[in-house]
This record gives sequence, structure tokens and C-alpha cells, in this order.
Amino acid sequence: METPTLLSTSTRTLPIMARVLNGVDSFKNYSDGDNLPVDSFRRYGRTSIDHNEKFSTYGSEGNVVDQSFNTYGAQSRGGASEFKQYNEQVNVPNLRFSSYSDDGNVKAQSFSSYTGTQTPSDFTNYGENSNGANDTFKSYGFNGNVPENNFKNYGAKGDGFETFISYREKSNVGDDSFQSYAKRSTQGNVNFNNYGKSFNEGSDTFSGYGEGADGQKIGFTGYGVNNTFKDYANKKTVSFSEYSNISSTATTNKLSGNLVNKWIEPGKFFRESELKKGNVMPMPDIRDKMPQRSFLPRSITSKLPFSTTKITLLKEAFHAADNSTMEKIIMDALNECERAPSPGETKRCVGSAEDLIDFATSVLGQNVLASTTENVNGSKKDIMIGSIKGINGGKVTKSVSCHQSLFPYLLYYCHSVPKVRVYEADILDPNSKAKINHGVAICHLDTSSWSPTHGAFLALGSGPGRIEVCHWIFENDMTWTTADE
Repeated sequence: METPTLLSTSTRTLPIMARVLNGVDSFKNYSDGDNLPVDSFRRYGRTSIDHNEKFSTYGSEGNVVDQSFNTYGAQSRGGASEFKQYNEQVNVPNLRFSSYSDDGNVKAQSFSSYTGTQTPSDFTNYGENSNGANDTFKSYGFNGNVPENNFKNYGAKGDGFETFISYREKSNVGDDSFQSYAKRSTQGNVNFNNYGKSFNEGSDTFSGYGEGADGQKIGFTGYGVNNTFKDYANKKTVSFSEYSNISSTATTNKLSGNLVNKWIEPGKFFRESELKKGNVMPMPDIRDKMPQRSFLPRSITSKLPFSTTKITLLKEAFHAADNSTMEKIIMDALNECERAPSPGETKRCVGSAEDLIDFATSVLGQNVLASTTENVNGSKKDIMIGSIKGINGGKVTKSVSCHQSLFPYLLYYCHSVPKVRVYEADILDPNSKAKINHGVAICHLDTSSWSPTHGAFLALGSGPGRIEVCHWIFENDMTWTTADE
């Protein structure tokens, strides 16, 4: 029996850099594209003087990133830390900033284009007791997928300036928690500009924010919806300007056409009329970014617990420590698999080839065909559509779509998709007209149950039930249909 390839790791502990005078440390293109990199910055730059650190394009396009900054830059004086395009386009980052820049003196921090997708970040005791800090979070969590950020005791008892510009803007859902942020701080300013203007509403909680602050000025300009301000103290120094309260319908009406095309990756969604021979269109990034894994035989998966009620046994089986990245991966997959199906949906998570086939045939019958896009050529480029064939003669049919889930072994989330048309198309280089790929596209004809803020409507305009929406089948995903007679 072949042993499945589990999540590989790359672990690095950065050296202690204490009592440094002047100088610059540059981390450029560090840990890029790694699978499960684990980097630890412990006591880095502690008690340094006028020392600069630059994290440029650090850990981009990584998979399951685990990074820890513990007492980083504590008791430092002067200098600046810059996080530019840090963890951009990563999959499931787990970032922790614990006691970062505590007791710092005039230390500037800049977070620009920080993180991209599925972002749980924890800032605990960040900048506590700092003096004259100047922190900027620009486009932090921008265009992310369900970003989650926790700021606990951030800037408490401090004296500085914090600016959040376009923070979590254009993200899908997301939840942020600011607990005791700037508590008992003195002087300085905190500004939130265009904060949380998500196209699919998330939620934010401000608990004890600015409590006991003396002289701290806090401003919210163009702030999003679904927010809770609990025990928000010292309201004399807090201003709310252009606080948004837009319903989903209004959001859909305002966010249509060219205005939102830049929010969604070009070519991710398209209309059925674009599948026309000779048409040139963008193709999104269809590459499989999951770590390489294998199915387990059903004789093994049938004996493994697969339930949130059995999480302790699963953690033991895969050596997942409490509060670890692996525990989060397992819980996320279980929660999605246990989610109640949508109206008219039949769904199942499968971890063996036998279960995959059994589910497809249980929905579609015994005469089935699995289709997927041949390769990744044309990804993130303009392509030309060549010869086109409609599966089942282009008739409206039902399919079973299967998408990978992140799990220690190969796991697919499969669900029935009614009222679709499925196409196969040759994909050509638009310049040479040479065939470079053979793609499979699925067109959803009934979108009436989709959310008004679904990315497809933001990219294409319109709303639920008013248009069909098509997309390519990505690498290593698949769609099952009844085979042609």
C-alpha cells in the first residue's frame, strides 16, 4: 500500500539579534512558495538602536504558513520595520505577533499589502508601553478570503500614531477583533480609513477600545458594516465619518460592471456567450496550490474517525498539537464537511477513490464521465478559445463537482450541481494560434440561490437568478456528468 504524502514542513528559527546599533536586515523573497514553512523570530532586534528591518515579498505564494514574532524589537529605539507584500497570495497563513515592539521608543512599523487569503493573524501586546510609535497598516488583508485578525492590548499604555488605510477592503467576509486596543494610551492618533469595505459583509468587534485613554484621537472614515462597539470609552475623542450601512442589495447595485472587475481575478467568472471559437479572454490562475497528497484506501478511511466530535482521536492520529496549524486544518475541513447542505444540494466529503466513484454514481447513475482541465498552460494570461464541444450535446444536465479540501490525506468536497451545461474547449495561444491546453468549463444556469454579493455578480454585474455564470475546472478538481450515449 502506498503511504500518503502528508504535509511537509520547512522549519527555521531566526537568530537572536539583540543590542544592534544601526544597520539594516533585509528579508527579500524569503520562504517564497514553500509548503508549510514554519519561521520563528524570537527576540529579534531586541534593544536595538536605529536598526531597520525589511520584509519584502516574504513568504509569498506559500502554503499553510506558520510564522511567529515573539518579543520582536522589544525595547528598541528608533529605526523602522517594513512588511511589504508579506505573505501575499498565501494559503491558510497562521501569523502571531506576541509582545512585538513592547516598550519601543519612536519605532515605525509599516504593513503594506500584508496577506491575501484566509488570514488568521494575532497581534498580542503589540507595541505595549511604546513611545512615539508610528505604525501603518496599508491594504492589510486586501482582497482576502475570510481574513481573521485579532488585536489584543495593541498599543496599550502607548503614545503613538496608528493608521489603518483600506484595511480588509474588498475582502470576502472576514472577522476582526480589537480587544483593549489603545487602552490607557496617551496622545497620538488612530485613524481607520476605508476600513472593512467588504463586498461580502464580515463582522468586527471593538471591546474596550480606547478605554481610559487620555488625549488619544481616534477617527473612523468610510467604515464598513456589521460592527460592534462594546464599552467604547472616552467618546469625546472618537469621530465616525461616513460610517457605511449598505444593504446587500444596494451593494450589488453599486458594485457592478467595470468598477468591481479589479476586485475579482480576471477570467475567474465569465458568461456562456464568451465560449465562442476565436474569442480571446483572460484565464485565471487555475494551478493547484494544495500540497501533494494521496487518497487512502477505503479499508483505512472507514476506520479513521471523521467528525468534530472525534477531534481528539484525529489529532492523535496525525500528531496535531493543541492550537497548532494542523489542528486548524483538520477542524476547518471537518466543519465544512459537516455544514448543512444548501437547498437542493447533495454533498459528501470523500477520502478514497472508492468513495469518490460511489458518490458520483449514486447521484448520476452508473454511466458517468469525469472531466478536468488538461494542464495549467494559459494560467494568468490571455487565451483564445478553439474548438468547443458541449458534453451531452450541450444539453442542460446535472453534474457532480469535486474540489480539494486541505487535510492530511487527499480529501475532496463533492456536491451535486443541477441545471448546468458543461463544455470542453481547446485553448490556444492568441498569438501563434497553437493549442496549449484542453479546458473544461461549467456554466451554472440557475443562480437564484446565490448570494447577491457573490464574486460572480461583482465581476459580471447583475444578480441572483438573472444571469448564468461560467468558470473553468481548476487543476486536479473535476466535474462528473453522465457519459454521452
